[in-house]
Amino acid sequence: MLSLRQLFLRHIAQTSSAPLGLEIARAEGVYLYDTEGHRYIDLIAGIGVSSLGHRHPRVEAAVRAQLERYWHTMVYGEYVLAPQVRLAALLAEQLPGLDAVYLVSSGAEATEGAMKLAKRYTGRAEFVACRWAYHGSTQGAASLMWPTDFTLPYYPLLPGIRHISYNCHTCLEQITTRTAAVIVETVQAESGLTLPDASWLQALRRRCDAVGALLVLDEIQSGYGRTGALFAFQRYGIQPDILLLAKGFGGGMPIGAFVAPGHIMQVLSHDPPLGHITTFGGHPVSAAAALATLQELIESDLIAQVPAKEQLFRQLLIHPRIREVRSAGLWLAVDLDDAALVQRVIAGCLRRGVVTDWFLFNDRALRIAPPLIISTDEIRAACQAITAALDEA
Repeated sequence: MLSLRQLFLRHIAQTSSAPLGLEIARAEGVYLYDTEGHRYIDLIAGIGVSSLGHRHPRVEAAVRAQLERYWHTMVYGEYVLAPQVRLAALLAEQLPGLDAVYLVSSGAEATEGAMKLAKRYTGRAEFVACRWAYHGSTQGAASLMWPTDFTLPYYPLLPGIRHISYNCHTCLEQITTRTAAVIVETVQAESGLTLPDASWLQALRRRCDAVGALLVLDEIQSGYGRTGALFAFQRYGIQPDILLLAKGFGGGMPIGAFVAPGHIMQVLSHDPPLGHITTFGGHPVSAAAALATLQELIESDLIAQVPAKEQLFRQLLIHPRIREVRSAGLWLAVDLDDAALVQRVIAGCLRRGVVTDWFLFNDRALRIAPPLIISTDEIRAACQAITAALDEA
């Protein structure tokens, strides 16, 4: 009889030639447990998804309660479903001016929906995106990606995409009256954590206003308390026209959203009707989990704890091989300036019971994005494992 690992390799479509291959038996809090009983501190939270940790009690209770009421009932937007409505209303309370929520199933789908909305609202077809950014792997979202390492084999993609450099003021001149929207990450993730210059974000907002382009902020990774604010853009004195959410939005369940003012969002409802539809977007069970996640973040002090936890990581991550530590709250890039060393450290951490990773466009830095519930003792244990792995490597 084939083992579970052999069946995985044979029947699960592979995304690389060397999957990590941890056989997960269960997960709880900040820990993953494999089938042999080994425990791992999850320093990446499923790439920013499990922001409240695995199986958070409040989220789990909401999921169980919704399972007893109803699951899927009808395609999104047709029935009045309490988990969707309450989630959208509470989210809108946190986002003054952004009062219409379109619930989808993933971050890539949120990007696709926002692109369609921008084209429909402005009557324009050109988009501006940043180099080294990632907004998803579906064809529209992938069209925004540069460099083309991960996309060239799938060309042609969407035409009319301009790429500018993040934090580049002179590049803003490429945003013109032909531009439907500029799509940027508030904090650029896969470049290895590039923080925005506040003056650049503010100049970007002014330029979009001047030419009539929409500003789309992708907070699929940076939202939901990760940077020490509920939404990262709130730290920079700007407001987007469309906000993209996913990952931590669902507290471990699959859900995404694009959020906009009602007068913009309403263009999807007519000429033609059903301008954007989704079968599973805002699935009631996922919406219940997302509502519980948002309630927990609003009512607890987890976000307030982020700066102190960030500082503890920075104090402990000191080693001769560490060139730089960049951080945006509980989100850090540990720059080793050596891709092979990064892989050895990741392997060494795994042997010591810590899961970490690298970045899509920066394989020379370790990714750290733990659940927000991580304790100071768990931070110390994780950093001790990283520095020990560095010594070994």
